[in-house]
Amino acid sequence: MAVNYSAKEEADGHPSGGVGMPGGGTVGAGGAVKTRKPDNTAFKQQRLPAWQPILTAGTVLPAFFIIGLIFIPIGIGIFVTSNNIREYEIDYTGTEPSSPCNKCLNVSWDSTPPCTCTINFTLEHSFESNVFMYYGLSNFYQNHRRYVKSRDDSQLNGDNSSLLNPSKECEPYRTNEDKPIAPCGAIANSMFNDTLELYRIENNTRTPITLIKKGIAWWTDKNVKFRNPTGDGNNLTALFQGTTKPVNWPKPVYMLDSEPDNNGFINEDFIVWMRTAALPTFRKLYRLIERKNNLQPTLQAGKYSLDIAYNYPVHSFDGRKRMILSTISWMGGKNPFLGIAYITVGSICFFLGVVLLIIHHRYGNRNTSADIPN
Repeated sequence: MAVNYSAKEEADGHPSGGVGMPGGGTVGAGGAVKTRKPDNTAFKQQRLPAWQPILTAGTVLPAFFIIGLIFIPIGIGIFVTSNNIREYEIDYTGTEPSSPCNKCLNVSWDSTPPCTCTINFTLEHSFESNVFMYYGLSNFYQNHRRYVKSRDDSQLNGDNSSLLNPSKECEPYRTNEDKPIAPCGAIANSMFNDTLELYRIENNTRTPITLIKKGIAWWTDKNVKFRNPTGDGNNLTALFQGTTKPVNWPKPVYMLDSEPDNNGFINEDFIVWMRTAALPTFRKLYRLIERKNNLQPTLQAGKYSLDIAYNYPVHSFDGRKRMILSTISWMGGKNPFLGIAYITVGSICFFLGVVLLIIHHRYGNRNTSADIPN
């Protein structure tokens, strides 16, 4: 127990109210002994049982070999699985003079009509399973602190009071022309708005590929985090009355889609964009291409064309735009890093096990082989 002292006691050198005792204790005025000695328990006296491994060649060497033998096959399996994933990527930024999209390089947010370009390409291999279409951006820092905070989650969750009075975190994209912006903030204001359409070319005939725009957002985002405002009826135009669109948007949020279950704050393209990326080079899911039957691949090998409505400017910050077609496996998309990491760690452990085994075999018994004099 701690003992309190007054300034007068320190000056006189005689604490009042108690007599000093050996071991740091005092006897109080009532005769009770006060001490700062910890209780005589196993925990406070540090007498708890403890276990410390003794590292010997018999325990260390098997551990290295076991880790190596487990990690190397796992890494090979993951690496082979990743390489079996089909992926095709097209950079349509248009910085090269020969690119069909070079004419759209200096497009602005409010370009009317939008600049369009078409890129023809050939798939050397068929895509057998469901295909995921992504758009990718480079040199775009969605992880900037002010950018990440520039949103109002209450507004996005359908709160009517936040709809007309957004959070100050959204500044300078909180209001425009004395009206609250819905959705407010820098994230929403910079939403990706290129339009991508895919066609298969066969006998000089272009056949459109069906692109599914629903099911691309996380279930929790679609059904929990993002909701439209509530009120009388389901007329989003009336529910968003009194608000204005983000500065860089060509149309208000209640006109993002013609289908009611994919319009407003619950538009899945909007929801996907609002989930910010951690790195400056990222991809986000844009559309799904489902396999129609098991007899034919989803995308057959052959010629295709990509029609682009080029609305999103990236040249001003030296960014780049990509379209990616990819299949997936049980471990997700194409990413060889995990397999390489497992193989590397397993190989290092196995190599260290061999080296330590040789050292132990040559020098391990040196101390025990010396003759002891009589």
